[in-house]
Amino acid sequence: MAGLDELSRSVRAFCDDRDWTQFHTPKELAIGMVSEASELLQLFRFQSDEQMRGMLSDASARERIGDELADQLFFLLRFADLYGFDLAHELSRKIEKNGRRYPVETSRGSNRKA
Repeated sequence: MAGLDELSRSVRAFCDDRDWTQFHTPKELAIGMVSEASELLQLFRFQSDEQMRGMLSDASARERIGDELADQLFFLLRFADLYGFDLAHELSRKIEKNGRRYPVETSRGSNRKA
């Protein structure tokens, strides 16, 4: 599995080859992330738990799901690369922050928002 740096370089090269940086403002990339998340959500809309389990075991459905996940990752990596976010650092920082917000003692087995 490729690391974040390698994935970011791949996305950067893809975009540079097409001269797309001019279109990749923070707003447009954020819109792209939300749009792609909505496309993933649409795949599951009105599906029962059983139907969703079936989708996750069907090669064609998994490919569509994977496409949407990859699209989201593309926009996320592009945003982080262009605007100087170290995603590994940001995730580590956020997990630490959430650990304080959701201590194991009071959060285990609960999905309540703090």
